Amino acid sequence: MLKNYLDNLPNKDGYYGKFGGSFIPPVLEEPFKDIIKAYEELKNSKDFIEELKYVRKHYQGRPTPISYAKNLSQYCGGAKIYLKREDLNHTGAHKLNHCMAEVILAKHLGKTKVIAETGAGQHGVALATAAAYFGLECEIHMGEVDVKKEYPNVVRMQILGAKIITVTHGLKTLKEAVDSAFESYIGQANTSLYCIGSVVGPHPFPMMVRDFQSIIGIESKEQFLEFDGKLPDNIVACVGGGSNAMGIFSAFIENKEVNLYCVEPLGKGSKLGEHAATLTYGQEGVMHGFNSIMLKDKKGEPAPVYSNASGIDYPSVGPEQAYLYSINRTKIGLCDDDEAIDAFYKLSKLEGIIPALESAHAVAYAMKLAKSLNKDKTILINLSGRGDKDIDFVVENYPM
Repeated sequence: MLKNYLDNLPNKDGYYGKFGGSFIPPVLEEPFKDIIKAYEELKNSKDFIEELKYVRKHYQGRPTPISYAKNLSQYCGGAKIYLKREDLNHTGAHKLNHCMAEVILAKHLGKTKVIAETGAGQHGVALATAAAYFGLECEIHMGEVDVKKEYPNVVRMQILGAKIITVTHGLKTLKEAVDSAFESYIGQANTSLYCIGSVVGPHPFPMMVRDFQSIIGIESKEQFLEFDGKLPDNIVACVGGGSNAMGIFSAFIENKEVNLYCVEPLGKGSKLGEHAATLTYGQEGVMHGFNSIMLKDKKGEPAPVYSNASGIDYPSVGPEQAYLYSINRTKIGLCDDDEAIDAFYKLSKLEGIIPALESAHAVAYAMKLAKSLNKDKTILINLSGRGDKDIDFVVENYPM
């Protein structure tokens, strides 16, 4: 089932098992056919590959290193903990990996504008950066709650030239930002490209974003072998939609000896509306153009969700993440708000690295996991972003 995995999944209709597909209004069927055709052409294009390599090396700062978290490992007293330093990417997170590629795709399609949603603001900043670099207009939709919470990133997007649309309906967070961005895109599909910020949405976006993020896993495999002489025993990544996780997991899916952990936000508790632990508590359902696992209310609609990390408070999960969990290739870890905050401060004070709150969820679970393992075991965390955007929120709400 896992042999030649990346060559076989998704299928031509965008399905990973029963998850995925494309549930879109008729008006978008032709634009999406164009996107699929353009991507199939570009991904095998020498010019595209060389341009992306150039941008990643000379603009983004790739490859990002792997760091051994010696002090954190000693503190936990178990397995050795390593960090894949996606926080060292230009703009401060893994998001630029797919944003630069998506904007190249937009140019190939003759588009003049890119549109996206953002939660924590990292995808918005990355897309605004890519749009500035390649000379396209940029429109970012962001929930009012997140605009206030992640205001430093709002300012960064504005400085980069993006137009910010503040979303004021519903819970005013990531789901509503996606709703708003998609509605805006429908009216501008001829001139714009919707650059989805994770491995979610209608086909081909889950596949494209995974492929563009796979550079994390490719680098990690080579770097870890240099570090330890073998593959990591465990890989840990936070999961909302799941782009950073799919990025690092992709290179290890066929290596069954490597445990892959999806860390979900337990927020304030297990009650519906207090968390965003989709794989743990969700059911199969269609949302935002794809079939996956989602958190539902009593009416079967997307349930309200919560996390102190804006980038992972989403009521669904990427279809490939749902599939991998359904075949028992991934394991689930849970991390609540308090554990994430503790990890935020621990990594900062022990390693001199201030993580994004999203990444702090992965760090927190890895700390728990490390304590349960022998010292000859290893854990590689995808440190997906840095915490500059979160420091005001954290010190105001969780003082040191």
